[in-house]
Amino acid sequence: MTTRILTGITTTGTPHLGNYAGAIRPAIVASRDSDADSFYFLADYHALIKCDDPLRIQRSRLEIAATWLACGLDIERVTFYRQSDIPEIPELTWLLTCVAGKGLLNRAHAYKASVDKNLAEGEDADAGVTMGLFSYPVLMAADILMFNANKVPVGRDQIQHVEMARDIGQRFNHLFGAGREYFVAPEALIEESVATLPGLDGRKMSKSYDNTIPLFGSAKQLRDAVNRIVTDSRAPGEPKDADSAHLFTLFQAFASAEQAAAFRADLAGGLAWGEAKQRLFELLDGELAQAREHYNALMQKPGEIEDMLQAGALKARRIATPFLGELREAVGLRSFREQVQVAGAGKKKAVKAARFVSFREQDGSFRFRFLSAEGEELLLSRPFADPKAVGVVTARLLAQGADALELRADEGAQFTLWLDGECVADSPAHATPEALEAAMLRLRAAVAALAE
Repeated sequence: MTTRILTGITTTGTPHLGNYAGAIRPAIVASRDSDADSFYFLADYHALIKCDDPLRIQRSRLEIAATWLACGLDIERVTFYRQSDIPEIPELTWLLTCVAGKGLLNRAHAYKASVDKNLAEGEDADAGVTMGLFSYPVLMAADILMFNANKVPVGRDQIQHVEMARDIGQRFNHLFGAGREYFVAPEALIEESVATLPGLDGRKMSKSYDNTIPLFGSAKQLRDAVNRIVTDSRAPGEPKDADSAHLFTLFQAFASAEQAAAFRADLAGGLAWGEAKQRLFELLDGELAQAREHYNALMQKPGEIEDMLQAGALKARRIATPFLGELREAVGLRSFREQVQVAGAGKKKAVKAARFVSFREQDGSFRFRFLSAEGEELLLSRPFADPKAVGVVTARLLAQGADALELRADEGAQFTLWLDGECVADSPAHATPEALEAAMLRLRAAVAALAE
């Protein structure tokens, strides 16, 4: 069975080691599985939430595209595209926004963090919070659900967004599916050992903390970054605790099990931090050197990258365009022309129903007739002084239904309708008692059908 995998990186900066270990590397490895149908994209709409510098966003889109390609993404095997080249995604975002609960979005980590920060600083809770930030999980849900991804490789801090996508998709299915599951339930795919890498200062590696290690800087830049990793004050020869050293966490993310075990033992044996950093640099440089050379070559050929992305967008839209058409149909955004054609093809006549017909007599009084669906007169009312009285009586008949009808058959071939002890209408004359009884049954059935 084929598993669809989807992931992307927001285009707000130069890719760093955390992006590579937490998203790019595991995603590319997964894409090589013969049972995988992989989608990888540049999340440039998401970038607009965080950045208002057009030049930075443009540069970042190029850098991130080159990074994916340099790291070994095979565009013949996968669908590789820019989010902004798929117009169906923002339209799906709106469809999902209309079913996503505000309470669900209130619980999003990014929004809650902004609110908590504002309150701690004595600001209004929503100061500086844009609708882009607040609705970020819905756009991410559209990214995932547009292609019905089964697995979404993400960092641990993004698991909540995948869960929200699942909730929003299930809500849409419930409201509009009519027995069909338009969206599958996505699952977060986490590589436990490298879900979130520490940065130079031990916090999560993030551009916002300015603690990143560049992915494709020069060897000198890589060495300088590694040398800035914060360590404790233990001197050479003193045992080091690998579990509390984020330098070891970084090493472990790129080492084999045997290399990590040996490094742990050497730290416990008193390995100097300077030597430990040298080993980390050598490990990282060994993994990244070839890809770094490929990246630098790609950055000199932006036109080739553009061609690849446009080809990927066409491939993605072959899925997105017809699927969005189905979703538009599901929520009621349908073509009038198609409805007319369907109605004409079926040649179905409108279903007729019983009805009240009000009219005014020559003497100025008002009456109503009650006609069956076939046009048979079942009742003719007594005269009323004004049309409002007619409306009151007919409304009561509809509201109370057949069980509330008080019908009285007289000694002749007619019956009468009574309300609150007053005769309000008469039936036509019938030839036999049997015909009279049948007419009373037809009246009750007609009123019951209208009341439903």
